[in-house]
This record gives sequence, structure tokens and C-alpha cells, in this order.
Amino acid sequence: MTTSTASNTFGQLLQAAASQPEPQRLLFVFAAAELPDGATAQQRRRFAAGQGGALTPLACVDKDPADLTTFEALSAESRAACPPWDLVFIAALGGQSGRPPSSGQVEAALQTIVKGVQSGRLGAFLALDAAGEPVRFS
Repeated sequence: MTTSTASNTFGQLLQAAASQPEPQRLLFVFAAAELPDGATAQQRRRFAAGQGGALTPLACVDKDPADLTTFEALSAESRAACPPWDLVFIAALGGQSGRPPSSGQVEAALQTIVKGVQSGRLGAFLALDAAGEPVRFS
């Protein structure tokens, strides 16, 4: 996938959020892929080949879609604010009655994403690698 295509994925996400009838918050959980303690030789080989490993959430943030421009800008901001990451998991949270979600709703949703990353339940989130390319888990 080219950078242009990766940028299109993030751009499409921003467009979809902006087109919703209720105000949206985009939720981001940045995670690192790590080799688990006590990994077998086979797990080490797979990890060295870019497969497997354990995901560790490092940081989470919510953003108004209007405050975002490109994946590259989000990536640069995140690199300045949190430890090095390999993947970002993204979800949207809609408000109600013309109001954006409350801070309590945002915090609860971010914790749900963190728990999903920790437990391997990733299907509900958009996952992008550090280059902004979509990642699928099997």
C-alpha cells in the first residue's frame, strides 16, 4: 500500500466522522508489539518475521475530528507525547442531541478499547501501523 493509500484510509475516517449527524470524538489507543516473557523459539522466529507477539497499550487520547488533518500529523504529535508505538487502534464515539460525548463516556470508551487490545478482541477497531497502513488480525 502506498502512503497515498494509507493517507486515504485516515482521510476517509475523518470524512465519515464529519458526516455523522451527531458530534463525534475519535478515540486512539497507541500500542507496542512485544515478545512475551518466556517466548518459545518458534514465537521468537515469528516475532522476528513481524508476526505474533503481545500488544501492550501505551497511551490513549480522544480528538475532535475537526482538529485532525492527516495521519502524518497525528503520528508526529503522538511520537512527541508517548513512547514509541507500532499500532494505533481507532474507534469513533458519537454524542447525543447535538452534544459531543461527555468526558466520562470518552474515558469509559477508551478503557474498553484498552481492554480489547489487552485481550485480543480487536475486530471492532480500525488498526493502523506506524505508516498509516491498515492492519488485519486473523
